[in-house]
Amino acid sequence: MAKTGEKPLYEDIVMAGFGGQGLMFIGKLLAFSAMKEGRHVTWIPSYGPEMRGGTANCTIVISSEEIGSPVTAHPHTVLVMNNPSMETFEPRLKSGGLLLLSSSLVTHPVTRKDIKTLAIPASEVATSAGTEKSANMVMLGAYVALTKTVAKESIIEGLKELFGKKIDLFQTNVRAFEEGMRFADQQCAQPASDIAHQ
Repeated sequence: MAKTGEKPLYEDIVMAGFGGQGLMFIGKLLAFSAMKEGRHVTWIPSYGPEMRGGTANCTIVISSEEIGSPVTAHPHTVLVMNNPSMETFEPRLKSGGLLLLSSSLVTHPVTRKDIKTLAIPASEVATSAGTEKSANMVMLGAYVALTKTVAKESIIEGLKELFGKKIDLFQTNVRAFEEGMRFADQQCAQPASDIAHQ
């Protein structure tokens, strides 16, 4: 249930790219963080036949109410990190929805005019934060900055629980996440509340 005085929240997001890019990880982290905030969540992974190096995606639904179905035909948000995923999921995005793409890897042009789009040089931003391997966290940071679906602190707390004893890994992921948030905040002139899906 939505908290008193709070708008009901319903957000569904597809995260898609190659296996090994860490999309399943950030999908789980987002779902875990939302669950910690008292939301109803579902997380469904889908792999191509090759696993690592093949296509992979996951669908996350976050809601203040009970979730009727974890499957979504037209998600509010699509986050893509390769061309095949761009071609597959851009057409499925809900009109008025949000498309986040890694411009480091996605060269396929955006064809729709009825959606909000942010291209993020995720690999370059991640490298400046410590390692290119954390490009997934840059993308997650941009998503959280734009939608406010979960609090920044919830993501960091989730990372702490996962990497608590691996200080370097924890700090690198937090830096990448924060750089992704900063990039999105700098690029978007319109208020985040106009982009949030509620």
